[in-house]
Amino acid sequence: MSEERFGEWVVVRRHGHVAELVLDRPKAMNAVSTELARSIGAACAALAADASVRAVALTSTHERAFCVGADLKERNAFSDAELGRQRPVARGAYTGVLELPMPTVAAVHGFALGGGFELALSCDVIVADTTAVVGLPEVSVGVIPGGGGTQLLPRRVGAARAAELIFTARRVEAAEAHRLGLVDQLVDEGKDREEALALAARMAANSPVGLRAAKKALRLGHGLDLRTGLEVEDAAWRSVAFSGDRAEGVAAFNEKRTPEWPGE
Repeated sequence: MSEERFGEWVVVRRHGHVAELVLDRPKAMNAVSTELARSIGAACAALAADASVRAVALTSTHERAFCVGADLKERNAFSDAELGRQRPVARGAYTGVLELPMPTVAAVHGFALGGGFELALSCDVIVADTTAVVGLPEVSVGVIPGGGGTQLLPRRVGAARAAELIFTARRVEAAEAHRLGLVDQLVDEGKDREEALALAARMAANSPVGLRAAKKALRLGHGLDLRTGLEVEDAAWRSVAFSGDRAEGVAAFNEKRTPEWPGE
């Protein structure tokens, strides 16, 4: 396993073709400061450009929190002008995760609130343990979700459910979060990272070209009318149909062996 640090508070660990993007600001429960946001964005840019990465797991080193959201202590000292200048940096962290071209899995335990939950929502799949508490409480402090929450949450749970959760600013514990679809898998306490990495590894065993094309079709086609969505799918299919991965996949199936993906 190799390890690379981006700034003081973000670590990328490599587990074969799986990259683990680690939030490592334990003294602040991974509160998203300007510096942490900048580091998340930089790490995501590096991962997006790395063709050897087939799946990403987003994890936390803090025992009691995935991420508690924006660093309100930092923001309390901001002038309006400083807050405006910080906005593109903060937004870059969330869009960095959201726009990763390979499948992403969030490993959530403890608090995942505000921007912390939005980081998880930016992933394709959320694995949570039984200690997880999620929510978007921004209206309770005079703002709104600004890391994609007003758009990502209704895509998961529907407009009415998202409105209730955002307007009440309530926190949702693990069992209810799983029942409502706020998280996708619920695992035993302390098992979220292990299960997320295992899931990412199962994804990474498949064609890297196929994985990226399938994610693109899923993301771009969501919300479109069926006919338009099928055109998005067809374009994605054409991008892989004549690839080396497709040829290797068919050959390996017929030869009853494990594929050796060329990734092109």
